[in-house]
Amino acid sequence: MENSNTIQLLAKTYSDNLQTLLNQMFYQLILQTMFLFAVIALQLNTSQLLSAEQPSRPNIVMILADDQSYRDFGFMGNTLVHTPHLDQLAAKSARFPNGYVPMSVCRPSLATLLTGLYPHQHGIHFNHPPPGLKQMQEMTAEEYRATRAKAEHLIRDVPSLPRLLTDIGYVSFQAGKHWEGDFQNAGFTHGMTTGLPADISDAIHGTREQKNGEWVAHGNGDAGLVIGRTTMQPVTDFIAKNAESPFFLWYAPFLPHTPFDAPQEFYDCYADRDVPDYLLPYYAEIARFDDTVGQLLNCLDQHNLREQTMIVFVSDNGFRPDASGKPKQDSRSKLSSDEDGLRTPILLNWPGVILPAEFSQLVQSIDLIPTILDSVGLSEKVTSQMQGRNLLPAVTGSAELPDRPAFGAIYPNDADVLGKPELHARGVWVRAGNYKLILPGNGKQRLSPALYDLQSDPEENQNLIHNPDYLPQKTQLTQLLKEWWPAGFHH
Repeated sequence: MENSNTIQLLAKTYSDNLQTLLNQMFYQLILQTMFLFAVIALQLNTSQLLSAEQPSRPNIVMILADDQSYRDFGFMGNTLVHTPHLDQLAAKSARFPNGYVPMSVCRPSLATLLTGLYPHQHGIHFNHPPPGLKQMQEMTAEEYRATRAKAEHLIRDVPSLPRLLTDIGYVSFQAGKHWEGDFQNAGFTHGMTTGLPADISDAIHGTREQKNGEWVAHGNGDAGLVIGRTTMQPVTDFIAKNAESPFFLWYAPFLPHTPFDAPQEFYDCYADRDVPDYLLPYYAEIARFDDTVGQLLNCLDQHNLREQTMIVFVSDNGFRPDASGKPKQDSRSKLSSDEDGLRTPILLNWPGVILPAEFSQLVQSIDLIPTILDSVGLSEKVTSQMQGRNLLPAVTGSAELPDRPAFGAIYPNDADVLGKPELHARGVWVRAGNYKLILPGNGKQRLSPALYDLQSDPEENQNLIHNPDYLPQKTQLTQLLKEWWPAGFHH
């Protein structure tokens, strides 16, 4: 009997202990499950927050100045010029004061911004196709249009940013300068340029009269050139209509390009500033351009789009007015190998993603396509031909930006033949560090060889090409050009 009681007591004790153990395991399982759900919820919430802060596919807005020197911005240190809206944008952007375009005239430079390729790669190294503008003016309107159309396949033959974005659901709008005929040739879904003469009453250098009295599209944007000069409504309407969709906006107004016909209000911006007379009409156009940038940014704000929009700013090429007062460029800016033709500031803005900072390293307009493609999740579309580098890791603070040379070539305004850029190059150039080398090309009117130390001689007045003390720099930069485009210069 005693043994039986002992066994019952042991059994009860075992049962109690087992129940306690099971209860502890059950509660522990509940706690672990609750913890797991809390972690999952936290991760989901964090993911949603990150998604709200950094949309995977931002809107892309490219703002392009037309004929504006790198030195003619307030944020670049110019205390006379009136650029308050661009200055405010720059203050909130990643700034690259040492940016370069590959060619110092609009069409080749704009084609590079559409493709991420150098002019000798995309083949658009000219403003006017063969046989050149002078002879084309003798043609009938039908002949003129057919002649321009012969070069339009060049932009269709290479990947373009609008086409790549369309493939992932973007809508796009072309406004302003566009040399490639109808906007659809470059892959835009919507646009203003048709390749046909605009209404003559609206013509602003985009429509021209032939010798026989017929009217044709000059080639640089026709109906699109009213944007910024007479209206902003096509742009603001596009933004309003597509505020809920990812979009790409190409805003390339014919500003501050000639004709210098800015309204008086933009001259009044300089009433208390001692601006030289020959600069004042050009500076008034810059103030006019800046005002349109303010209108564009305000439209984005009205639709609460700034935080989901990546803004890119760059000039297509530089310009400095002739000191004689004539409305034309001086010989050392547009169409030249000088800094006033090739250098441009580049701005990248995306609130909450791109950190406001200044980068002194050399960058190029070919860098913008890889950067934009990464920002929308299309890094795999960067082809082996695209020699630009992705700037997004640097401007988001996740990587350093190493130094790298900048390259380009100078071509005449007209092409003699299509498909042979090496036969047209007047010269090639490279900047590495503080030094810039220019070597003659194989084309007509070859450039003279030159070497400049841009740190001590930013105006490029002292040619060091024959100075034996700079032979190492000359040799090094010559080798860089040989590796970049061996067919581009005269050996």
